[in-house]
Amino acid sequence: MTQSNSPGARGKCPICSRPTDAKYRPFCSRRCADVDLSRWLGGTYAIPDAGESEDGDESADSEGVSPAAGSDKGSRGSTH
Repeated sequence: MTQSNSPGARGKCPICSRPTDAKYRPFCSRRCADVDLSRWLGGTYAIPDAGESEDGDESADSEGVSPAAGSDKGSRGSTH
């Protein structure tokens, strides 16, 4: 049972590639966990917006559709 909980059985730290520690999983140490947190907070890592594309064309098309849908709703509300 000790062998299944060994650090090497869990994988490698995504920051430094050392074997992970169950206490800091998926990292090997608090330092690597803090480095990862710092990268998220600093903007190094980012989750892309669903409306954005790599070339930027799709986001412009999406934006064009959204105001049209919003103006339809607004015109219905103003007819009352």
